[in-house]
This record gives sequence, structure tokens and C-alpha cells, in this order.
Amino acid sequence: MTRPLVKPIRPEFSSGPCAKRPDWSLQALTKATVARSHRHKAAKQKLEKIIELTKSILEIPDNYFVGIVPGSDTGAIEMAMWNLLGPRPINMLDMLVWDSFGLDWANDIQSQLKLKDVVISKVDYGLLPDFSKENLQGDIVFNWNGTTAGVCIPNADWINPNRDGITICDATSAAFAMKLDWSKLDVTTFSWQKCLGGEAGHGMLIVSPKAVKRINEYNPDWPIPKLFQLKKNNMFNQEIFSGSTINTPSMICVEDFLDTLNWAKNIGGLSELTFRSENNLNIIKDWVISSNWIDFLSENSNTISSTSICLKLIDPLIINESLELKNNIEKNIIKLLEEEKVAFDIGSYRSAPPGLRIWGGPTVESKDIQLLLPWLDWAYAETLKKLNIK
Repeated sequence: MTRPLVKPIRPEFSSGPCAKRPDWSLQALTKATVARSHRHKAAKQKLEKIIELTKSILEIPDNYFVGIVPGSDTGAIEMAMWNLLGPRPINMLDMLVWDSFGLDWANDIQSQLKLKDVVISKVDYGLLPDFSKENLQGDIVFNWNGTTAGVCIPNADWINPNRDGITICDATSAAFAMKLDWSKLDVTTFSWQKCLGGEAGHGMLIVSPKAVKRINEYNPDWPIPKLFQLKKNNMFNQEIFSGSTINTPSMICVEDFLDTLNWAKNIGGLSELTFRSENNLNIIKDWVISSNWIDFLSENSNTISSTSICLKLIDPLIINESLELKNNIEKNIIKLLEEEKVAFDIGSYRSAPPGLRIWGGPTVESKDIQLLLPWLDWAYAETLKKLNIK
């Protein structure tokens, strides 16, 4: 195959940390309140602005609370689980698992919190559980989008908002690229580094009135570290959700996330963000249809993620070959693309089937996706030649 001539302008297709907004530069950080206390009015106003813009762009209901927490999405989801899970008589918990991170949360629920009456519904990469067969009456923990599996839920119709339990949703690769059904979500988490390409280390925690009630009325049996505490004087600590963070945030990261939030607002908000991501997916869909060597990891066209676009190798030449060979093919493709400075960090997640994972979130330009695809075909053909596969 002929080597393509034109490369993507930006080769950053990593699924986290993700591509910065178009035209981003270090100039965006010059107004950061560095070397100032994050409690000072000038700094706190920036934290408050992040909360305000997040709530506005994501169309979060007015009576929900939005807070900035430490530890990225992992810190936010763990904070939610440690503070809210385990009360009786709501002693039934459904943990829905279809990607690596969901499995991590399930393991923590079992091994750290040691909750009883936990039902773990786990399916393989590329699948979703059969929600029609799930008896979801208690608490529910799940990922809206499986970052490592390329599978997302098409809607939240399967969640009964009138049950006694609460819903905890890890939405880290969905927020700002997919429309979330807030009426079904009591605790929602994400990180700055995903769909808007912010810097790592900071998470967001969005809490419904139902979840606030749970926090006020429930005291877990286990000790809660200071970084996880959502109570003050034994009541829900609203200060966390008005810019008074639990620990010291990086004001450079704060400035960076403010910059990308303003970009998101100025281009049209959530509708434009979701359009950009869905358009990236549609370009890849057209390419996949014409390909004989690659396909989506998701086995249902209605559940394909538009952000973490996961692909698997299906070429008849290699379909029955060993996992070792397929992993070798993936590594060679990734190496070629990196050497050419065409695409960085697009290998499958380490526990996923061999293939590719291309970030298609709203900060990635569709033109770059279009320019990437011929290079993928070229890199695959070159890899077959190198490995003498005919």
C-alpha cells in the first residue's frame, strides 16, 4: 500500500490524558493565580466559575450540587462509594461491569467495603448486560461509557428513579460528549483530563438531593479518610460544592480547565460538543464498513462509544492466530504510527483484546480523524509485510 502523504495536524489520540482543545497553547495559563492561597477570593472565584460553567454546559438541574475533589475520577467515584454505599435496609447493591474500571469499583466494593448482598453483573468486552433481566431495586453502580471497552449505554431508561436505592455513575469519558439523564443519576463523577482535555489529578462530583439525604442520614461503619469526607459537623458539607475544596488544587490546572470550559461554552455548549464527538465516530464507522481487517469491539451498533472508540482485529488472515501474534501486530502498528508522528497512544487497553483505541472526543478535530485512517491501513499492511503474514 502507498504511504500516505498528509498527516494529522495533531497526533494526540490518547484516551487519557486526552487532546487539548483546538488552538490551545501555554498562553491560556498566563492568568493563573499561582503562588496564592486557593482560599483567597481571587482563586476561589475561579473555582466557583468552574462549578458554574460545568453546571451550565452539562445542563445539570439547579438543585444538584457540583464539587471539585482530589484524585481525578478515581478519587470522585471512591469518595462516592465510601460515603454512600452500605445502609440498611437498602442492603441490595447491583454493580454493573463492562469494562476494566467498572471491575475495579466492583473489587473495591467487595474487598475494601466488604458489603454483603452485592450482585455483580459482569459481561465481556464489547457487551452490555441485559438490563431487561436485571432486578435493579437497590443501589446501582455503573459506568456510562466503558473507556477501556468502547461500549456505552444508549440511554438510562432501564433505571427506575422511584426505587429506594441511589445510582452512582462513573461518567468520566461521557460527560461533555454524551447527554446524561440527570433524572436517573444521584452521584455522577468525571475528571478534567477526559472529554475537555484538561490536566490530570482533579475530579468532579455531582450530587442529587436524594444523595444529599443519604449522606445526612447515613454514617458508614468504616472510617473515612479526610480526603473522602463529605460531611462537616455530621451534615453534608456544602462548602465543598461552592469552591472550598478539601485539599489544595493546582491553580495552573484550574486555569487550564477554565479555558477549555469557556471554549466549550463559546462553540455552542453541550449540543456542539456531542455533535463533534458523534461526527468523529461516524467518520470511523464509514471507514470500518469498507475495511476487511478491523471492526468495532462493541457488538451492538447502538452501544458504540463516540469517545473511546475501540477496535479489534478481524482479518481472516490472522483471526485464528495466537494472542501473542495479534499483540505483536498491535505493537508494530503503534510503533510505526508513533515513529511517523501520525498517532500517539492508540493501542488497546492492556486487558482488552488486541486492536486500537482512538479517542474521538470533542477536542479532536474531524479532519485529523480523516487524515489518520489511511495511515492505519498503511501501518497494518506494513506490519503484515514485516511479520511475513500472507
